[in-house]
Amino acid sequence: MGMRYLTAGESHGPQLTTILEGLPAGMPLAASDINEELARRQKGYGRGRRMQIEKDSAEIVSGVRHGKTLGSPIALVVKNNDWKHWTTIMGIEAIEEGQEDEIKRKVTRARPGHADLNGAIKYGHRDMRNVLERSSARETTVRVAAGAVAKKLLSLVGIELVSHVVEIGGIKANVDPSLTVEAIKERTENSPVRVADSNVEQDMMNAIDEAKQNGDSIGGVVEVIATGMPAGVGSYVHYDRKLDGKLAAAIMSINAFKGVEIGIGFEAARKPGSEVHDEIAWDKEKGYYRKTNRLGGFEGGMTTGMPIVVRGVMKPIPTLYKPLMSVDIETKEPYAASVERSDSCAVPAAAIVAEHVVAWELANALVEQFYSDRFNTFADEINRQREYAREF
Repeated sequence: MGMRYLTAGESHGPQLTTILEGLPAGMPLAASDINEELARRQKGYGRGRRMQIEKDSAEIVSGVRHGKTLGSPIALVVKNNDWKHWTTIMGIEAIEEGQEDEIKRKVTRARPGHADLNGAIKYGHRDMRNVLERSSARETTVRVAAGAVAKKLLSLVGIELVSHVVEIGGIKANVDPSLTVEAIKERTENSPVRVADSNVEQDMMNAIDEAKQNGDSIGGVVEVIATGMPAGVGSYVHYDRKLDGKLAAAIMSINAFKGVEIGIGFEAARKPGSEVHDEIAWDKEKGYYRKTNRLGGFEGGMTTGMPIVVRGVMKPIPTLYKPLMSVDIETKEPYAASVERSDSCAVPAAAIVAEHVVAWELANALVEQFYSDRFNTFADEINRQREYAREF
């Protein structure tokens, strides 16, 4: 069995919670490993006021003792600082009969592009706050927390990840393909828009400013690169064991993501096979390797040992300060859609979310494939797999 996690919590509820299961025992883990990643998620040019209100930090409340995992479920809690302003609106206790109309911030106007209307129809909610509180991207906070634990596991077995923005509002970065993961990481951590191409950084920021001034929002494309994955992880024998398929599903599960590519992705449709497939070579030091990496580290649903390259497309955030037209579900009258506090562009933050959902899937694939009750044995097995593949 591999790893799994559940998250719980509403955007303006008391806290966000996640429970992780399946991590090996004896793996070093500290709250700081998680909180560094949560801080990265909150950065980025174009973020809204919520990022000033919430200074996210996770508390480990089970599954870790004296700095090491126990093998039992790990529970993480992130408190919502804004809860104090929402205790009546989002209270747990039942409302007395006749007081329903006194609850403020009721949402009856469905916002285009959100889960509001579909969720209300599905679950029978007349107040669509019951939908938007959980469908909010606030939930990605604890998805990043879960991914941070997975990322720690990966780093301890020699696998490194980096995410960066490759496009915002039609402005494309031109990233030097020879840049190492470390070099991309250094550049993007110092960039307000998490871009590795300094030539387009200001243009992207200007585009975000322009969208904000127009009461609009813009989307973009993010890329995640993972190096160090051993060859042969995943499987070709069933559709649901293909690791690239799992990564695609993980990326598409992020709020507002509408597309995913592995390697050159859709560009492969416009090129002949000779410019798509990666020639295989071997040397004594590296073992088997590909001369190019256009397939993004995957063949047949399995890792090749080359860097894994995954891209995701994020649509513009649908909460607009120049709202689109919609319908009030109570009166059926047309209305300008209601506005919840929001960002004009969350692509830089979404890159961090993408990085962490990819980390989770890679870690899960390793835990499924290799003995994982004890961390030291798990790490040894992965190293043996690398040696075996090199000498095959």
